[in-house]
Amino acid sequence: MKLSRARLALLIGGAGLLLLVAVIVSPMLLISMPSFLSDGGTSSDCNDSKQVEEVSDSGSSDIPPKYLELYKEYGKKIGVQWNILAAVGKRETDHGRSNLPGVKSGTNYAGAAGPMQFLVSTWGGKARVPMSSKFTGYASDGDGDGVGDIYNPADAILGAARMLKHNGAPENVRQALFVYNRAWWYVDQVVEIAKKYAKSGDVKVPPQASDECDEPLVEAAPNDIVAKILEFALAQRGKPYLWGGTGPDAFDCSGVIYAAYREAGLTIPRTTFLQWPFGMKVLDGQEQPGDLVFFNAGPGTAPDRPGHVGLVVSKGKMLEARCRLCGPIKVTSYQARDNRVGFTRPLLNPDVLEQLKKLQNSSL
Repeated sequence: MKLSRARLALLIGGAGLLLLVAVIVSPMLLISMPSFLSDGGTSSDCNDSKQVEEVSDSGSSDIPPKYLELYKEYGKKIGVQWNILAAVGKRETDHGRSNLPGVKSGTNYAGAAGPMQFLVSTWGGKARVPMSSKFTGYASDGDGDGVGDIYNPADAILGAARMLKHNGAPENVRQALFVYNRAWWYVDQVVEIAKKYAKSGDVKVPPQASDECDEPLVEAAPNDIVAKILEFALAQRGKPYLWGGTGPDAFDCSGVIYAAYREAGLTIPRTTFLQWPFGMKVLDGQEQPGDLVFFNAGPGTAPDRPGHVGLVVSKGKMLEARCRLCGPIKVTSYQARDNRVGFTRPLLNPDVLEQLKKLQNSSL
């Protein structure tokens, strides 16, 4: 894709004007103003709401109404198939109706507990974990009482959704289920139950995971620079995650973004920790393709020191290299993530603006 001289000139001119305004007004006012990256042209294809799986008659009759509500609520919130969540609940404890040891109190022979049969160690070290405490695990507060209770259906189902998401769902749901219970016969059983619970008789992959939903993204980019960044980033889909990777065969979360900007002739910091303060902060809802979205995730991170980053490719969607067990580089939704910290725009960094000017001069 060749860089249009006219469009690059417009890009640089608008960027220079914004940089001048930045000296006069506060950064908070600046990020609420229109930028040289217009938000026109982002793709509205493949809306998530168009492919919400309906429950089958057998699912409605078998799943308790309260459980069905929770499976749907947290499946949507976290971004996993609700019928997979329901199938796990059925296979593990018949949606909490089982009277076997460990379902309503104590643990079973393997140390698992609750309606979704979490290992207590995986949950957070104990059955009831205060959310205000420091812990490692999937303990979650689904009912808002401040405690992650392994026996509480709302807490347990939310925790299960988070664990499945972390391990590859919704795109690689079989891998996620295998991590949940390391037996392929278990995976087969859960998938079969999930198919019976869906009116379609299938386990559908959400639209953001489908390649055909990504094709319009480059064409919809607001300018040639962003188009180059997106074109390279999207071409890395399917490659594996590698900590510290900058390509060409594998990348980590910040590495694929660093490489995409480099492909467009721009240099930004290599790591997530340095990328976060580099770009101009962007208000939630004003993000555009080419911006970065950050998350409080990973070791040594905090709300003011995010450890995971994705590249915004359209409103609500990002390209990310998440983790070794999370499947390959792919386009996912960032709206369902509850640990999102914020957005930045590297293209408004003064160093990048200077690089853009040099690109313009070299193309003349």
